[in-house]
Amino acid sequence: MQSFQPPRRILMGPGPSDVSPRVLAAMARPTIGHLDPEFQSLMEEIKGALQRLFNAPDHACVPLPAPGTAGMEAAIMNLLEPGDRAVIAVNGAFGGRMADMAGRAGATVVTVDHDWGQPVDVKRVEAALAEAPTKVLAFVHAETSTGARSDAGPLCALARKYGALSVVDTVTSLGGIAVDVAGWDADVVYSGTQKCLSAPPGLSPIALSKRAQEAIRNRKEKVRNWLLDFNLLMSYWGGPDGSGGGGRTYHHTAPINALYGLHESLVVLFEEGQQAAIVRHAKMHQALAAGLEAAGLKLLVDEAHRLPQLNAVVVPDGVDEAGVRNHVLKNWDLELGAGLGPLKGKVWRIGLMGASATPWHVRLCLTALCEALAAQGVKLDAAAVLAAADAKLAA
Repeated sequence: MQSFQPPRRILMGPGPSDVSPRVLAAMARPTIGHLDPEFQSLMEEIKGALQRLFNAPDHACVPLPAPGTAGMEAAIMNLLEPGDRAVIAVNGAFGGRMADMAGRAGATVVTVDHDWGQPVDVKRVEAALAEAPTKVLAFVHAETSTGARSDAGPLCALARKYGALSVVDTVTSLGGIAVDVAGWDADVVYSGTQKCLSAPPGLSPIALSKRAQEAIRNRKEKVRNWLLDFNLLMSYWGGPDGSGGGGRTYHHTAPINALYGLHESLVVLFEEGQQAAIVRHAKMHQALAAGLEAAGLKLLVDEAHRLPQLNAVVVPDGVDEAGVRNHVLKNWDLELGAGLGPLKGKVWRIGLMGASATPWHVRLCLTALCEALAAQGVKLDAAAVLAAADAKLAA
């Protein structure tokens, strides 16, 4: 057995994204104990930074010790009990995963199903909420399987109107487009570190409103997931309100070096500025979209609802979808994503996330994609493709 030496890849799929040398270096710092006073100071900084990042000053914000799916499971399992009614908007793979988890929690699940690539329809969700008392309304803000963005504010307002708690998946959106937990008046909002934050996968930042915390405290039965039971977890992260009051008790051994990486990624993001990062993601998307259009390619999602950081590109007729991905991986060390579910074999998913959202990434991706398509006999003008992208980059 020998040490593993990974290849140097350029990560432009649906996640993970490229991790900056600063974050990797931070993770290589000496490990200390998870109850060390210096580490507890770091925990407080991370909590405050997450409140700032989510714009959730009145929420308890902590990073869960597992990837973004753990945030989903924590939200669903902590809020729902057997017999509760949950309305889940499904417009892609991850809305479907929410519905599966809600069923495993014993809830009565009502799905509001949409065509993949469409945003969540507020009117259809309201109709489902109006049918019966509902404990939870859950939806995906940025659907990673399609690149579609839904309007979180009106959906969270519907939850308030009908007395439900809102659960919002921001795994792909946080750090790439505006996430406004306070403005939305959302209850539980979770994300992941491996997308627009450009830290390695393995942590799930989550924000809980006071309403959500009260609902969890007043459950009739124990949460069915021990590690992610907030009644237990918050005793380590600083009291039931996450304020740091009352000291900490042992709950689990925190992933210490991973938290170093998250902290550094937040330092990097705040140095750039949250709004500046949002503008950067939008500009890189505009350049990529212009190049794709010049290559004769189309995006799955209508322009008004597209995510800048996740671009689902329709595979042209007669093109071997997997062959293109294999070509760019072999010849360019470039990772692009495949379609999921009904979109398998029909789209490529190109990520422009965090450290992978730069002019260099856009130009390299377009160059590699043109070469792979040309190898399959597609006629296109690679110089014109790059010129279209460069025009947007220079604007």
